[in-house]
Amino acid sequence: MVAQVVDGKTFAAKVRAQVSDQVLKLKEENGIIPGLAVVLVGEDPASQVYVRSKGKMTVEVGMNSYEHKLDVDTSEEDLLALIDQLNTNPAVHGILVQLPLPRHLNEDLVINSIDPAKDVDGFHISNVGLLVTGQKSMVPCTPLGCLMMLRDHHGSLSGMDAVVIGRSNIVGKPMAQLLLGDSCTVTIAHSRTKDLPNVVRRADIVIAAVGRPEMVPGDWIKEGATVIDVGINRIERDGKNKLVGDVDYASAADRAGAITPVPGGVGPMTIACLLANTLTACCRAIGLPEPEGLTA
Repeated sequence: MVAQVVDGKTFAAKVRAQVSDQVLKLKEENGIIPGLAVVLVGEDPASQVYVRSKGKMTVEVGMNSYEHKLDVDTSEEDLLALIDQLNTNPAVHGILVQLPLPRHLNEDLVINSIDPAKDVDGFHISNVGLLVTGQKSMVPCTPLGCLMMLRDHHGSLSGMDAVVIGRSNIVGKPMAQLLLGDSCTVTIAHSRTKDLPNVVRRADIVIAAVGRPEMVPGDWIKEGATVIDVGINRIERDGKNKLVGDVDYASAADRAGAITPVPGGVGPMTIACLLANTLTACCRAIGLPEPEGLTA
């Protein structure tokens, strides 16, 4: 069996096009332009690249982009004051504080200071609680992107056996909740799971999100299973730097029915879903229906 490659770049471009169309419609019919504010504290190189990419794509889909770059030694008081200003600014519909923050700042305190309705990362404790209890919430972008790709590939996920490898608050736990919401039978596995290979082998859907390069070999994958690889790991191979996922792509692709590549799989969907979440937050704020196909 040769797995179908789930092309995240193409799918993300489709999502961005949907968002762009809806943003134009909002502007023409309601005079409203969704606004996304991104706050970056410090000069982490990876975060700087990510923030630039977010700003560029925000503008490309017709939204307003507000970037706030703060010094690495910015006080918690000053950061919270900025977030408070953004919370009350009607032109800002989505707020994202880029993580990780410098060590002197309390990430939980900062995240939970964001208005839950503008929390487009979906990390606020109120949104976490709403997601777990099956209520309307802002959903973390990476799990939302994974869910969109799974729905596109399978249609209905009802009754499928899904294994999520990884238990982080950013991907693993919300991913499991989203799959439960689509009526999957869900197992959350991790590095300490007993007999992890056989737990994974029973899955129709495997979500790998542990941050360990090529941890999941092909012989863990059931014939025909769908593999969503969230991992992005930089390794050195043959004297060159290379990006690989948490799954050994070559061996898994021989057994899977469908698989996401790294890079070019889940990664592009994260920013696309950030834009979708900002649009959703805007529609909710002004009392319009949520954009179809762009929410959980």
